[in-house]
Amino acid sequence: MSSSSSIGICTMKPSCRILISYKGSSIFGVSPHRTNPSVARNLSKSQFKSIYCRSYSSSQILGHKGSVGPSRRAFCVSDQGWSQYGSISSICCVHNLKGSKRGILVIPRIASDTRNQSTSVGAHVNEKGFERIYVQGGLNVKPLVIERIETGLGVVEEREDRVEDDNLSVHTESFTGLNERKDERELSEIEKEAWKLLRSAVVNYCGAPVGTVAANDPADKQPLNYDQVFIRDFIPSALAFLLKGEGEIVKNFLLHTLQLQSWEKTVDCHSPGQGLMPASFKVRSVPLDGSDGAFEEVLDPDFGESAIGRVAPVDSGLWWIILLRAYGKLTGDYSLQERVDVQTGMRLILNLCLSDGFDMFPSLLVTDGSCMIDRRMGIHGHPLEIQALFFSALRCSREMLIVNDGTKKLAAAINNRLSALSFHIREYYWVDMSKINEIYRYKTEEYSTNAINKFNIYPDQIPSWLMDWIPETGGYLIGNLQPAHMDFRFFTLGNLWAIVSSLGTQQQNEGILSLIEKKWDDLVGHMPMKICYPALESEEWRIITGSDPKNTPWSYHNGGSWPTLLWQFTLACIKMGKPDLARRAVDLAEERISADQWPEYYDTRSGRFIGKQARLFQTWTIAGYLTSKMLLEKPEMASQLFWEEDYELLEMCVCALNKSGRKKCSRSSSRS
Repeated sequence: MSSSSSIGICTMKPSCRILISYKGSSIFGVSPHRTNPSVARNLSKSQFKSIYCRSYSSSQILGHKGSVGPSRRAFCVSDQGWSQYGSISSICCVHNLKGSKRGILVIPRIASDTRNQSTSVGAHVNEKGFERIYVQGGLNVKPLVIERIETGLGVVEEREDRVEDDNLSVHTESFTGLNERKDERELSEIEKEAWKLLRSAVVNYCGAPVGTVAANDPADKQPLNYDQVFIRDFIPSALAFLLKGEGEIVKNFLLHTLQLQSWEKTVDCHSPGQGLMPASFKVRSVPLDGSDGAFEEVLDPDFGESAIGRVAPVDSGLWWIILLRAYGKLTGDYSLQERVDVQTGMRLILNLCLSDGFDMFPSLLVTDGSCMIDRRMGIHGHPLEIQALFFSALRCSREMLIVNDGTKKLAAAINNRLSALSFHIREYYWVDMSKINEIYRYKTEEYSTNAINKFNIYPDQIPSWLMDWIPETGGYLIGNLQPAHMDFRFFTLGNLWAIVSSLGTQQQNEGILSLIEKKWDDLVGHMPMKICYPALESEEWRIITGSDPKNTPWSYHNGGSWPTLLWQFTLACIKMGKPDLARRAVDLAEERISADQWPEYYDTRSGRFIGKQARLFQTWTIAGYLTSKMLLEKPEMASQLFWEEDYELLEMCVCALNKSGRKKCSRSSSRS
């Protein structure tokens, strides 16, 4: 793009009148006369409360100015890139010193049959260009106008002009029972405190909730980026609200972050890939040019260009897809998944993850700092955490993707990658006593397609701590696998999500929980749960972390204990029929977590001390505890958030290339 992007997103109150003028609309290449009325009826009240936009200007801060200059089009779009991102509207949210508001929304008509949109996948999954998604019609569209004026006396003036058409009907409807559920028991004092803190962390944008800040400690004078809304941090908050029956904030979050997708922010003049989701965003108030005290609210995203190490987040898009599925499962509102812009955003994320490259493995190749462990910790390559989230996002997409002529190749690519990835992780990442003994006797420098030691792993890589630590029964998935390198550390998040998504076999899933139970003092200790085990120490710490003063041994990412992992442990235990194990961890956390003011993480080998640089009143610590409590009370809701084994995937074998002399990979171990 020749100019930087900017977005202004505003939520209007549902009492606004809707003025429709849409004849001749060709946004997404669909004539209005082909509109499916059932899709239009899915435009619920909360959708009208969450209307968003994309506009472009010379500013690098998201926002839409209150006036349109002579060089600006009616929809505030100044370049052709607009059509690629699924953006559908423009809106101003302007405030002045008198406290009055005037909101004017210009939005192209989009209520149409989402299964017949003009999207195209340009190439087969095995060809160079994996997928090309485009939108036809450009800006040749008549607008939908909503105008609401609040006078200083509190009187609302509304005007309505409607163009009726037999092919379009719009009405509002609310989520059935979302706000009518009542707790079956009285909340404990700790839970009441947690809910109060969680609600105080909510961020509003133009009068509507859009997320929660990472931490909300009033005594913190240097919040750094902890006052922003992080995609990964918001996941437990979103689940807590969904389980509570409050879906509006989650829907707003999904739509607003969608409109931040694929921004043209750069590092050293280099733009990230299309479909990238930001790590976080912040709501800012920006004065309007040439105005007397008026200001506008804007969303300013961070794609990693401000982060430590300047690393783009790989997991943000994966978490977004996982949350999108969870929203539909827990609210019953699947219309959000079927929207054209949401489907397009999901395809862009998948396109970015499934694009062809130099890597030979089905696992994603990423760098250090691209996930929850966002500092140098020696996880570059194919870390388990990313692979487990990638597998989960693919399974979500397999359920939600609308399959038509334009997406059938993408659907085939998803199935192929799911099959290959599950086999790869189950076969090469799993270790138990038997597997370690096999590695201990490996022969090296094997050159053939029939090699047993396929990655040329040297037996001396087996660390001495593992020899005595691994139990006779049970096992886990290692942290990383690369040529001549196996990272034998236990990474909790990746192993838990392998259980939740059925990335591991039933036997492996049981083995992971068995190992956690047997090594409870090491992996749980005084506060659930260790982010990884063991910590890097001495010379290994200096070499691998670069002597990172924050990731000292048994602190932060280097063996620290993170209470937010509690909800994921609870979900995994419920799936495997061991809720008592989760209750044991929740009870342990309740003993200290409130008295310690909800810290971000704990230090020392057993998690006895509050982290030396931990933020207090950490939101995902609070939300993780609440989500765990509600999941244990409503296991039927928990069943909506995990996956059982899909045996159809095990029948697929994408590496059966008999013509090249390779053998079909054996699935007997995977199907055991």
